[in-house]
Amino acid sequence: MNKQIENIVEEYQSEKIDRRGFLARMIALTGTYAAAHLLLEQTGLAQTVVSEKESKKANVDSSAVEYKNGDIKLSGYLSKPIKKGKYPAILVMHENRGLNEHTRDVARRFAEAGYVALAIDALSRKGGTGSFESPDKAREAFASLVMTEVMSDLNASLDFLNSHKNVKKNKLASIGFCWGGARSFALAAEPNKLKAAVVFYGTAPANEQLAKVHCPVLGIYGETDTRITSKVPEVEAEMKRLKKPFEHKIYKGAAHAFFNDTGDRYNAEAAKDAWEVTNSFLKKNLK
Repeated sequence: MNKQIENIVEEYQSEKIDRRGFLARMIALTGTYAAAHLLLEQTGLAQTVVSEKESKKANVDSSAVEYKNGDIKLSGYLSKPIKKGKYPAILVMHENRGLNEHTRDVARRFAEAGYVALAIDALSRKGGTGSFESPDKAREAFASLVMTEVMSDLNASLDFLNSHKNVKKNKLASIGFCWGGARSFALAAEPNKLKAAVVFYGTAPANEQLAKVHCPVLGIYGETDTRITSKVPEVEAEMKRLKKPFEHKIYKGAAHAFFNDTGDRYNAEAAKDAWEVTNSFLKKNLK
């Protein structure tokens, strides 16, 4: 670890800067959002320094986990309330950058709200997010993923959660962002125990898959994210025709990835409301 990184870490640990300040400094050092997040994965700083500090602050228990899908080893980040007991569970799916501090933070926030949250690493079959030498290489890996394998891994992740000692049986939800948002919607059409699915600016599956959706879906979208948001009326109409529960909210002036507080598209007002809407939806469907 070079001296500049050590200095930034020291400032963060001594509370001279907060988490967002720490990430901003890392982005300035590496040049881009994607490079900063990948560096945190490569060095293990996200899994150790940041996780330890932010988990303590949120009064939650967080750790790296490994589990199996047949012979395939999968990995992720599990965060749960410190207080003993059983809680509903949420599978958290990342953007097309891989598992990073933004996704880990979402898991911790859910744990603080009373859930067991598993942030998966969908690049587990490729060696894991931290194994890539550059953000471009990590992004390219997504194009090589086999979707049947991806969905199989996601269902195995739900099974892992459902068998966890701190999880209420069959009280399962999913949430995804961007690439993960599309997977969350698709997961709702899989034969599993999912009770609710949340989609943050992710595409909907084809109509034949929509017909297989078996749980309520909540869509969260940004107004200026026209590639995704322009399709929402069609999705709403088809879900209505199929008599499938579908709620959605489009945030005026918000862009794609507006919920990500480590990126330059972050919209604090929209993100705050979207978090409240999401938690209300999950509470209603995971009773």
